Amino acid sequence: MTIIVHRIRLLDGVAPDRFETWVRDVDYATCPELPSVRSFSVQRVIGPAVDGQAGAEPLAYVEIIDVSSLADFEIDMQSPPFRKLVSDFDQMAEVVSETVGNRIGDGYRA
Repeated sequence: MTIIVHRIRLLDGVAPDRFETWVRDVDYATCPELPSVRSFSVQRVIGPAVDGQAGAEPLAYVEIIDVSSLADFEIDMQSPPFRKLVSDFDQMAEVVSETVGNRIGDGYRA
């Protein structure tokens, strides 16, 4: 399986609560309509401490998308549900970096 990791930054003026509510109520709810998506989660992160000051970087998010393959995900990216997600997302946030890789083994989940 392929893993896609996006680091996300909110656009100026977008409240974290607005984005997080959309993630819970819309983004997660749309995943079953995207057959290539095996799992998906968004994490709120605070950047590393700078000069010992925790939270010196602005609030950011990381999303982890586990897909059956990049080719399958590219097909899903053309679907109306995915295009709607992109339209909504683009009004609130931007992807500032993307990393793609493969999971080693099954991993661990309690």
